[in-house]
Amino acid sequence: MIPNIRALGRLKSGQMNKTEADYSAYLEILLRAGEIAWYRYEGIKFRLASNTFYSPDFAVMLPDGEMQIHEVKGYMMDDAAAKIKIAAEMFPFQFFIVRKEKSGWNVTKV
Repeated sequence: MIPNIRALGRLKSGQMNKTEADYSAYLEILLRAGEIAWYRYEGIKFRLASNTFYSPDFAVMLPDGEMQIHEVKGYMMDDAAAKIKIAAEMFPFQFFIVRKEKSGWNVTKV
């Protein structure tokens, strides 16, 4: 009998999954409304330790110049959760976990 093993189905770097694409469209609306000044998909890479990096989904700049990091997740693996928490302690940015819900986007500060 073959075990029921599922791959994560990771996409190539620079390629958004459906939820990330939906969030990018939402950020574009915020940009056009002037609620954010800039955003970039996979625009920043953080070095956490030797040979350990964290590339968040979105870097977002508010109109006042504040930089935020938005990580879009449907499901969070333990290593991803650890990297976000470590980065939030090491770097002077606001870090957020973003989840899509029926009522819209749930953005929670790390």
